Amino acid sequence: MKLLSWNVNGLRAVLKKGFLEFLKKENPDLICLQEIKLGKGQVDIPLESYPFVYWNYARKPGYSGTAVFSKIKPVSVAYGLSKEDHEGRVMTLAFKDVYLVNVYTPNSQRGLTRLAYRLQWEEEFRAYLKMLEKTNPVIVCGDLNVAHKEIDIKNPKTNRKNAGFTDQERNAFQGLLDSGFIDTFREFHKEPDQYTWWSPMFNCRAKNVGWRIDYFCISEDLRKKLKDAFILQKVMGSDHCPVGIEITGIE
Repeated sequence: MKLLSWNVNGLRAVLKKGFLEFLKKENPDLICLQEIKLGKGQVDIPLESYPFVYWNYARKPGYSGTAVFSKIKPVSVAYGLSKEDHEGRVMTLAFKDVYLVNVYTPNSQRGLTRLAYRLQWEEEFRAYLKMLEKTNPVIVCGDLNVAHKEIDIKNPKTNRKNAGFTDQERNAFQGLLDSGFIDTFREFHKEPDQYTWWSPMFNCRAKNVGWRIDYFCISEDLRKKLKDAFILQKVMGSDHCPVGIEITGIE
């Protein structure tokens, strides 16, 4: 099974930049999208290969939101955590033997004005994943809005107090790993300069001055089923690039 995740930074925009051609070429069994920036009925996409399509729209127009396109029919689909998801940030697809969670983690914002909210949200999200694990192992993917270690960011020293690389956010991600989840990419790739997001300023993408903030993490019970994890750095269309895994045993 090939699973992809991509923060598209506006689905309508990326549709004009080769999204359907990308989907046909990569041909994943399932793709999770973040930051779709859509309302209901604003796009009509021909998705013959993906009969199972699910949307989680943000209440605020042109903001946030998530979606999943799947070839496999889930047993059920849930939206949000324990309460209504006004920002469209979380989708949970239950399959026979696994949960798949698509997430767009809140950004702490410039000046860290939303850091306290973000950290509380992180606690609730981790508790939610551990609750799911009591039934079946979990695959969680999406834009987690944090570069975990210095290897995951081009300029760690100058970003220590910036959103996405504060000690608090990095510790929260470490807490997820300490609770039993695996950062799939680092299972296969230990080298630096592997990024998934680049600022649109100062020609950062061409210079590969980036951050690795998009992930697939899996429950420890799925480690033996994980066959590969990768970043598709050459795929354009968004300020993020897609990430993916190959894994067996999803039905």
